[in-house]
Amino acid sequence: MCLFVCEILVVLYGCESWWLTLTEISKLKVLGNRLPRRIFGPKRDEVTEKWRKLHNEELDDLYSSPNIFRGIRSRRMIWARLLACMGKKTGAYKVLEGKPERKSTLERPRRRWEDSIKMDLQEVGWN
Repeated sequence: MCLFVCEILVVLYGCESWWLTLTEISKLKVLGNRLPRRIFGPKRDEVTEKWRKLHNEELDDLYSSPNIFRGIRSRRMIWARLLACMGKKTGAYKVLEGKPERKSTLERPRRRWEDSIKMDLQEVGWN
């Protein structure tokens, strides 16, 4: 169990400044299920008498692991609170607010860290 927690902590290092795309979200979901599945191993099916992988619901029953995305969200909120207390003149705030000098393309704008914080606040219920 300790190995699972340590691996998750290593994966989440620096997640305060992430903004996640859909592909990254799906990869984190796979990782969150793969590690406990590796720890608990296969299960012998009573009907077919064969070994099989555990389903996601069975993993949730065996090990109520903390949700990876809830951890990312809470760390991001703590970091946003710290940035708000630091003020706009600090280097960390300037890096997050930084504007690139290149010309923007005609594509859809990329999601920023600030947008992720706003989405986290909406999910928690703050306006």
